[in-house]
Amino acid sequence: MPAANDALARVFAALGDPTRLRLVTMLCAGGALSIAQLTASTDISRQGVTKHLEVLAQAGVVQDVRAGRERLWQLDPTQIASARRTLELIGKQWDVALGGLKAFVESQ
Repeated sequence: MPAANDALARVFAALGDPTRLRLVTMLCAGGALSIAQLTASTDISRQGVTKHLEVLAQAGVVQDVRAGRERLWQLDPTQIASARRTLELIGKQWDVALGGLKAFVESQ
């Protein structure tokens, strides 16, 4: 389980940056996009966007594919799905804990 936790920590760390989160949002909405398309709506250089994409790729959130001479970036939903399941589990655990706290307070 520690390896899985390390992988999830990399996902959450990668998504914790506003620029990277914006890039993931763009890829969710637009499918595979080129660096030019990803930089069109931002003031970050292509090199800067590439560095952010590489962090996301190392976390397993995005992957690049070749389309001719162009390098396109697309979302890899595997790690996102794992992070979502983890957040859902944490949410359920919080619901149980808060339910116990509520029962305790009401019994006093």
